[in-house]
Amino acid sequence: MDGTAPWAERLARRFTRRTARVAVIGLGYVGLPLAVTLAEAGYPVIGIEVDPGRVQALRQGKSYIRDVSDARLRPLVAGHRPSAPPEPPAHPQGRLEATTEYAALADCQAAVICVPTPLHKTGDPDISYVVTAAERMAPHVHPGMLVVLESTTYPGTTREVLAPRLLAAQPELTLGQDLFVAFSPERIDPGRTDWTLRTTPRVVGGVTPTCTRVAAAFYRQAVERVVPVSSAEIAEMAKLFENTFRAVNIALANELLLMCDRLGLDAWEVVEAAATKPFGFKKFTPGPGLGGHCIPVDPQYLAWKMRTLAYTARFVELANEINTEMPRFWVQKVQDRLNQAGKPVKGSRILVLGVAYKPDVDDIRESPALDIIQLLQAKGAEVHYHDPLVPSFQAEGLSMAAVADLEAALAAADCTVIVTPHSTYDWAWVRRRASLLVDTRHVAGAPPEPAS
Repeated sequence: MDGTAPWAERLARRFTRRTARVAVIGLGYVGLPLAVTLAEAGYPVIGIEVDPGRVQALRQGKSYIRDVSDARLRPLVAGHRPSAPPEPPAHPQGRLEATTEYAALADCQAAVICVPTPLHKTGDPDISYVVTAAERMAPHVHPGMLVVLESTTYPGTTREVLAPRLLAAQPELTLGQDLFVAFSPERIDPGRTDWTLRTTPRVVGGVTPTCTRVAAAFYRQAVERVVPVSSAEIAEMAKLFENTFRAVNIALANELLLMCDRLGLDAWEVVEAAATKPFGFKKFTPGPGLGGHCIPVDPQYLAWKMRTLAYTARFVELANEINTEMPRFWVQKVQDRLNQAGKPVKGSRILVLGVAYKPDVDDIRESPALDIIQLLQAKGAEVHYHDPLVPSFQAEGLSMAAVADLEAALAAADCTVIVTPHSTYDWAWVRRRASLLVDTRHVAGAPPEPAS
């Protein structure tokens, strides 16, 4: 039964006054920006993070996430958290704390789960972090508490996986009466400044209508627009559809490139021409493949869920096939350019420019640059990289450090491959210094012809 209950009213009042203490579980690319935004809005926030190194850094006012500066973080964590006032404190000092202990939830009225939801090697969803977080939370869940899942997942996770585990240790609690559970998908785009966590509309769906209302009241204090939907499943599906939309359209642009390559046409000129239509068209451009924590992963959550219902998500499967093959296409272009210059791939020195998954971020998760590097190495190439934001990395069996002198590296390379178009690069300068150039992003203009 789901009727308006005293706990819902009390929670809504505490959210409005920002006197409710909030826990953010998982302080990574999603959790830390959220914790900071909530603290800036006036909530007293405690972050729960399994990595003690991160906890120590935050206690010292040091950020490890590029989108959260030390200058923004430090005023929130300095000193001691003041006792909860009737109105938000005039000074933010001490609003944000960090700990490794889930026991801190006993003093919280809201908790937001921001843990990773990657894919297994088989391509199936890995929600083990969500399950672990729920099970560790369960002993500390209490009446008058809101729990929100922000981690991207398949429809049904909040109701069928999260809620039962929270109730397992507290069977006397009732959803929608004294415990409120909802899903609100994160919409963080690292490196973006025009749409922030505060200005991006926030979709909220609860496991009951009252859960939705309580969760909406919580977010309204920190974001400009809240969009309530009828269920957690609608919110979960909306998130997957958002990123599937991007994955499918990027795949279409990539297939355009493959077709234009066969036809001897410039795919980017085709895209620019089509983009002049003022209606019925949205511009997507070809590239080396997909990267990041959402676009390559989220559609596979949807495809997996549909396979459990004996349905094939055909667009999703085809888009994934096209996008994952793009690194091979570009490695073949490297081989072709070297062949034109009379050089084999094996033994050639290849310089990759940019290993982050997109421009002006330091995040390499699922970056197509890693696939390009591995494919070139498998062909016997000597591969080096330069990235102004990623001085070194260890991922997917690779352990590499960036070259320090870009000019010398360009001069020494038999072929340079542009993968991530960071805004700090001077592409005309790069073009003049590269002997051979393969430009996966179409940012450097026509590459120089191979020497005769």
